[in-house]
Amino acid sequence: MRPRVSAQPQEPRAQRRRAPIAITVGAVAVLVIAFFAFAGIYADVLWYDQLGFLSVLTTEWVARIVLFLIGFLAMAVPVWASIQIAYRTRPVYAKLNSQLDRYQEVFEPLRRLAMYGIPAVLGIFAGVSASSRWELTLAWLNRTPFGTTDPQFGFDVGFFVFELPFYRSIVGFASAVVLLSVLLVIATNYLYGALRVSGREVVISKSARIQIAVTAGLYLLLQAVSIWLDQYATVTETGSLITGASYTDVNATIPGRGILAAIAAVVAVLFFITAIIGRWRLPLVGTALLVVSSLLIGSLYPWVVQRFQVDPSARSLEEPYIQRNIDLTRDAYGVADVEEIPFEAKTNAEPGALRADAATTASIRLMDPLVIGPAFQQLEQFRQYYQFPSALDVDRYEIDGNVQDTVVAVRDVNLSGLGDAETWFNSHLVYTHGYGLVAAAGNQRSVDGQPVFLQSGIPSSGALGDFQPRVYFGESSPPYSIVGAPKDAKPIELDYPSGTEGADQTQTTFEGQGGPKLDNAFTKLVYALKFQSEQIFLSDQVTTDSQILYDRDPVERVQKVAPYLTLDSDSYPSVVDGKIVWIVDGYTLSDQYPYSNKVSMSDAIADSETQAPTLAFDEVNYIRNSVKATVDAYDGTVTLYAWDDEDPILQTWQKIFPTTIEPMSKMSGDLISHVRYPSDLFKVQREVLGRYHVTEAVPFYSREDAWTTPKDPTAEAGSTLLQPPYYLTMQMPGQDDPSYSLYSTFIPEARGEQSRNVLRGYLAVDSDAGSSNGERADGYGKLRLLTLPEDDNVPGPGQVQAKFNSDPTVSQSLNLLKQGQSNVINGNLLTVPVGGGLLYVQPVYVESTGNTSYPLLQKVLVAFGDQIAFQDTLDLALDVLFGGDSGADAGDNEVDPGAEPAPPAEGEEPATPETPSGEVQALLNQASQALKNKQAALAEGDWAAYGAADAQLAEIIAKLLQLTSDQ
Repeated sequence: MRPRVSAQPQEPRAQRRRAPIAITVGAVAVLVIAFFAFAGIYADVLWYDQLGFLSVLTTEWVARIVLFLIGFLAMAVPVWASIQIAYRTRPVYAKLNSQLDRYQEVFEPLRRLAMYGIPAVLGIFAGVSASSRWELTLAWLNRTPFGTTDPQFGFDVGFFVFELPFYRSIVGFASAVVLLSVLLVIATNYLYGALRVSGREVVISKSARIQIAVTAGLYLLLQAVSIWLDQYATVTETGSLITGASYTDVNATIPGRGILAAIAAVVAVLFFITAIIGRWRLPLVGTALLVVSSLLIGSLYPWVVQRFQVDPSARSLEEPYIQRNIDLTRDAYGVADVEEIPFEAKTNAEPGALRADAATTASIRLMDPLVIGPAFQQLEQFRQYYQFPSALDVDRYEIDGNVQDTVVAVRDVNLSGLGDAETWFNSHLVYTHGYGLVAAAGNQRSVDGQPVFLQSGIPSSGALGDFQPRVYFGESSPPYSIVGAPKDAKPIELDYPSGTEGADQTQTTFEGQGGPKLDNAFTKLVYALKFQSEQIFLSDQVTTDSQILYDRDPVERVQKVAPYLTLDSDSYPSVVDGKIVWIVDGYTLSDQYPYSNKVSMSDAIADSETQAPTLAFDEVNYIRNSVKATVDAYDGTVTLYAWDDEDPILQTWQKIFPTTIEPMSKMSGDLISHVRYPSDLFKVQREVLGRYHVTEAVPFYSREDAWTTPKDPTAEAGSTLLQPPYYLTMQMPGQDDPSYSLYSTFIPEARGEQSRNVLRGYLAVDSDAGSSNGERADGYGKLRLLTLPEDDNVPGPGQVQAKFNSDPTVSQSLNLLKQGQSNVINGNLLTVPVGGGLLYVQPVYVESTGNTSYPLLQKVLVAFGDQIAFQDTLDLALDVLFGGDSGADAGDNEVDPGAEPAPPAEGEEPATPETPSGEVQALLNQASQALKNKQAALAEGDWAAYGAADAQLAEIIAKLLQLTSDQ
């Protein structure tokens, strides 16, 4: 017979032929992935190096790598050693049941892989976790004392901010290592017979007993340390009443945790003893005692103290701890030095009442930056490839010796406006930048209600002087642009359109140092991969003189070079020292300040102007505006200035990044004149002062005078959005001269569904930092709080808006304005402390429904006490409100309401309705007051006063009849 030929031996031969191919493909795939990763890393190095902040990147990388290695080794080595010890000390002739035999048969081929693979995998996870704590670790290594001690333990506040979180993270990490080790030790000993369960009996070998007992003892020792540290954490934990240790914490929880820590340490010692003598009874009994003690001492005893001792006498027992909370909360949020000024607000609008407040009255802002954005678009956009933001910014400039509040915006590039012309060449090589800053006077309007521009046009011209108008770095800049060219090359970047029909254009070439250079093929390839565009590598317009600009949003740039800062939600452009710069406020935060109340920052800064953002550091109880940052709009240069150099957190980060932050002394006077008190900080402070304006523990506990920020009265019905704070130049009581300020109001906190919309407080902060080189004005940051009496019913913003909306004269005029397919828009409702009271001012805009329409300021509503006026200009409205002569001129006093307005952009705007003359309106206001006096006298039975009011009313009516008959 012929032997049977088998084909099976050919399979291994085929597999051997395929193996090199698979290895090659795998190697190529690994190399490609590695190159992509390297390209991203190399691009980051180029970006940071060009900006001058490479040390930030390298410091973070070194810290992350070192911590990863520490975490990896700290997890992998103990776990590996535990498994190895358990395996090497296994009994050689242990009797195993059939099930364990099968387990060993399955596991044995994988044993070596598991013994090294499991520790390695756990080590990688531990290393990644440890590397994510690089900021915490560097802050601990470079910690700076606060110089303030906590009232409970007497430790420096820096212990709670820098040290305690680090120590607790170390103990938590070590506990995880030991716990995983003991679990793997038990599993290994069970698999190899060193630990057997026979019925109700547990048989354990000597080596396994020693290893398990020692490891369990180490775990309990770590728990003892953890519990001991937990007693210090009581001063930063939030309870039902306050943040910080209350009476129950001080007298039950803290002592209890000390006792539990001691018990855990004793139980750990019992496990160590068991490792020597082999008796398990004592550690098991000790463990049971620890569990019972934690229930009795850790939970039940504090509950008993709280329920039967504290609750019946809470106000007296908690008083010292509430006082701690009040004092340290005010310190942590920087409101301890707020100046409280009792304010008896007048409600009678008397002639000449504003004479002493003429400077404030002249500065009242009528241009609402949230409303007039479309006006900037229509009047100053010029081409479809430009754009303005919908929400404009507020700034101020010195013009002709006077400080002028302005509404400002940058004319940025808009690639979507190119339409079919949005090619790669145009999007990244031609339309590379915006052009110009547009500024309008905040307190003025033209005859037809348009903004009065102080700086406008292309090329840019106006009162702000000469400056570099090109905006390569803005809030809406393209993802990336490639700029720069050889000296003799013809410019291809569009600078600005110079022809009336757009046929003529002016070209330019970027001449700064704004991004990494594309001066070799390798760098081009790196960025072609980063932005997934082969054109970067292939285009002949990308030369050795080209630069690539990206990450151009000013907030994004500052965040990348200062990752330890939380940035304000509103950056704003200013003309400083001949160039446009973006000014960004940076905060240092903590949630570990002892006894300070914790606030959700995203909730605190959310209002009708700022939607609730997603913040990495949301819950805070300490905040400082420690850094003022600038971003050059032309070349993207980022400069960080230490604005609060006494902040210990900033001092700590200055040690970590010693060359990245400039001292305030290097700030120019021009720059200082444009920095302002940041709105997000002010919002957090007003949130805190709603309750913590009360500085005594007893009334604070009763919450008898709690305040809240009113809802925005101009928002849609049913909206719960808060009214934002507003920047205004004004003179507060206690100030000698008007200053640029930021203010907000308070009304009583709602109880259930009952809420009184009357004013209880008015908070303002001096936002003028001066104009001296390297020096901050003494008054900057001074908080002043006007407190109104409980029995004073000065209307709040909601009441005033409701009165505006329901007034028959106003309603009739508004209905006329709405005719002709027009919309009426209520601007921001401002509250200004003038005339010994509080004046409300609201601009009213009219906008037609056409696609190219924009809001025009047509009317101004004002209120003082219970009296209102509604006129074409603020100046006229104030005169009407204050009996025919307010005593001061408003900023729009030169506007002639009867002048012929310029034709609108599209369609015909509705005619302005006839309204009562100033003299008639003044008499109507006097008649209204006389009628109220008459009714009040009748209610009190004062017939003499009743007769006098009746005679006054008759006289006013006679004047009205004569005046109207003459007209």
